[in-house]
Parts: sequence; C-alpha cells; structure tokens
Amino acid sequence: MHFLFDLDGTLTNPFQGITGCIQYALSELGHSPPPREELRWCIGPPLRSSFAEILSTNDPGHLDECLAKYRERFSTIGLYENRLIDGMVDVLNSLQGERRHLWVATSKPSVYARRIIEHFGLAPYFQSIHGSELDGTRTNKVELIAHLLRTEGISPSDAVMIGDREHDVIGAKANGLPVIGVLWGYGSHEELVASGADEICETPAELRHLLQGWIHA
Repeated sequence: MHFLFDLDGTLTNPFQGITGCIQYALSELGHSPPPREELRWCIGPPLRSSFAEILSTNDPGHLDECLAKYRERFSTIGLYENRLIDGMVDVLNSLQGERRHLWVATSKPSVYARRIIEHFGLAPYFQSIHGSELDGTRTNKVELIAHLLRTEGISPSDAVMIGDREHDVIGAKANGLPVIGVLWGYGSHEELVASGADEICETPAELRHLLQGWIHA
C-alpha cells in the first residue's frame, strides 16, 4: 500500500516562514501586509492564487513580482522558519516498519520541499518527493497527484492521501484515492468534511492507530 503525505500543515508547521515571506513580499512591493494570523489561510493553496486574493488582482506581471519577492526571502530564511509536527516521526516509523511505500505530495515547489524534508531528516522515509515546479506547473493538487501516480506506476486502489486542506481531499478524490484529513494543520473539520474526507484525525497518534487498522484490515 502507498501513503501520500502532504507537507505543509501535515508533516511540518510552516506558519512563521510562509506568513513572514508573504509579509516581506507585500512590503517590498509597496503594499501594507496583513497581520500574520490573517494570512493563516494562505497555507495550503497555491501561493499565486493567495497573492491574487490578497491583492484582488489577476495581473500576471504583478503576481510574478510577488512570487519572486516571496522566494527571495523563503529560499534563504523562510524555508527554515518551520517545525516538525510532534508525533509524525512515530507515524512514519510505524509505516516504515510495515514496509509500506511513502511519498510526499505537495503543491510547494519540489526544490524547496526536498530541502525541508532533508532539513528535518525525513528523506529516508520517503520513496520520492513530488511537488510543483517554479514555473507553476503542477501547483494544482489534482494534477500533482495524477502525475505522481502516473510517474510511479501506482494504482489509486492501492494508495491513500493524508493532508490538512480541502485541496488535498479534492486532488485525491479526483484521482480515485481515499483521503484522511488531519486537524493539526490549517483546515477545519468543516472544510475537510465538506470536501469529502473519508476519515478525520485530531492527532498524529490517532492517525498512526488508524493507519495500522487500515493495513491489517
């Protein structure tokens, strides 16, 4: 069985880094940035769409500038303003002990996702890390998961997605995967239920027990 893990809000808590870099980008481009807490919703969706909503614009040139300024800080500082979710290493150890295949499926650019996974010492747990490209390719979770399944030769009937936002649920469901929603990230119980999550876990310990039950069912 294959287990696909979202990164931001599922494996790690990137609140300080992502919100700080959004504030930096907005300030550098002459905008007044909202307080960090008001940017919490930006963790999960594609970053370009978040900037578009914050600024109420679809001007591609200005959104490109926002992304460039965001990455200016994120690539050197924001990347590491992040912390591992307590209990997730136990989840990964449990699955690895069962010789299951683990993958990262994130809309974050692969170049950053790999550095984060390596920074926290998680690389040995995962077969591969699948993310978007810096040019915006595969920021949509439907496309990303489809690409992962196709590239790795994984059948949807033999895979499960684990994530904290509706984008994870919608992306997995569109590809025929069951989804476990987690509540320690940035999506609410209502969001996960409304988008169609099959199961919802409040803690990593609960997730570990649920996954063991699925494996041995």
